[in-house]
Amino acid sequence: MLRDWKSRWFADPKKYVDYLKGDVLVREYLEKKLRGMYISTIEIERSRKATRFIIKTSRPGILIGRNGEGATKLKEEILKKMDKLGLPRPEDFKLEIIEVSNPEADAAIVAYMIAEGLEKRMPYRRVIKQIIEKVMTARGVEGARVVLSGRLGGAEIARTEELKKGSIPLQTFRADIDFKRERAVMSYGTIGIKVWIYRGKVFAEKKGKVSAQGGSASGGN
Repeated sequence: MLRDWKSRWFADPKKYVDYLKGDVLVREYLEKKLRGMYISTIEIERSRKATRFIIKTSRPGILIGRNGEGATKLKEEILKKMDKLGLPRPEDFKLEIIEVSNPEADAAIVAYMIAEGLEKRMPYRRVIKQIIEKVMTARGVEGARVVLSGRLGGAEIARTEELKKGSIPLQTFRADIDFKRERAVMSYGTIGIKVWIYRGKVFAEKKGKVSAQGGSASGGN
């Protein structure tokens, strides 16, 4: 309710399934290929003649490359992948790379930071503690929660570890809560990572005011 769709387009009903499947597969391909680039989201917009990919990252310089060479190469790879999937090649294809200015408030980037720390064999408790402390100092963040599941620290028996700071109100649609799942691939198995970041309420609450004429409280949404 609080965010737009990651794929935005209209299509002939006969082609809808192909486009949707193509979006999912291309997005999965890019998420795998760009792992380590601190990607937040990959959005796809289509019109009759144009297609636009919007990649949001906290490290745009690495993606764009020197003189835009990285972006040009990535653009060609996306088009090749679309051809391979049988998706029509657009007349006008644009790749837009946008910087995430507040990465510690982005659940996808934070989840990858945790995965990166775990894959470097750092103690898992230290990793989540340090990262949650960074998250809580980020602009606009009012709460954070991290859950790790798996053979933590290489233990024989899988278990779940959780760390939470601030509030994560799940009972209201107004709460701007960013959520992401990630996984860290270890030599002894996979560790699941879940991250919740609460960034306050989207709509400002209106305090009731007493009407001079009717003497009744007015307010609400």
